[in-house]
Amino acid sequence: MRAGQSSLKSSVAIRTEDLCRHYPMGETLIRAVDGISLQIVSGEFVALLGTSGSGKSSLLNLIAGLDRPTSGTVVVHKNDLAMFSREELAKHRLHTVGMVFQSFNLIPSMTLLENVELPLRFAEVDRGKREGLARQALERVGLSARLRHRPTELSGGEQQRASLARALINQPQFLLADEPTGNLDSQTGTEIMNFIREFNETLGMTIIMVTHERALAERYASRMIFLADGKLVGDQSNVVSGAAGRGGGL
Repeated sequence: MRAGQSSLKSSVAIRTEDLCRHYPMGETLIRAVDGISLQIVSGEFVALLGTSGSGKSSLLNLIAGLDRPTSGTVVVHKNDLAMFSREELAKHRLHTVGMVFQSFNLIPSMTLLENVELPLRFAEVDRGKREGLARQALERVGLSARLRHRPTELSGGEQQRASLARALINQPQFLLADEPTGNLDSQTGTEIMNFIREFNETLGMTIIMVTHERALAERYASRMIFLADGKLVGDQSNVVSGAAGRGGGL
């Protein structure tokens, strides 16, 4: 755990109050997020569970600043994202959150090194420092031998590891993962989840993971939040075995 994390451990990192995201579809009002109030503490590993259409990804997008609420508040480290300008939301996404999706979202024409460097360019990090930081990030996920390869030359697991490296490059406080193992076989998915748990344990990073697999949540998350029809219908702590899931990836 990094220095100072013990004091952050008990602090509220994310708070939502009566958070709603509604949008019209023809004559129907879709209540994607419908009055959710919750708190997430710094350093937690939280899994958002529910069936397709339950509101998991919509809630994650509101926390990430990818979408704006219809009403209610989403406060991240005392900043109400609903009050942010477009530019402030862009900075929030760049510096505060790292995101990993089911689809790897790597740019095919770029090498892995260039893909991982991209957030540093947007953050206007000095050009002389970018390559070294990208190399370190890729080394952390075991891809130091693949720097010059393009995404199409890699396996799905290698592409997702590159996505993790890119998500970590700006040292975010949160890692938001939307079905991160959805396109992977079970063994490769375990490797990816072991990396994510390692970031939580060694960096003190707050993890919020969307999944429809309860078994996956029970194996890795310290807390499970259940959604249905845009509403919070369950919230429970989970005791994770220290030995569960280890062996591969690290």
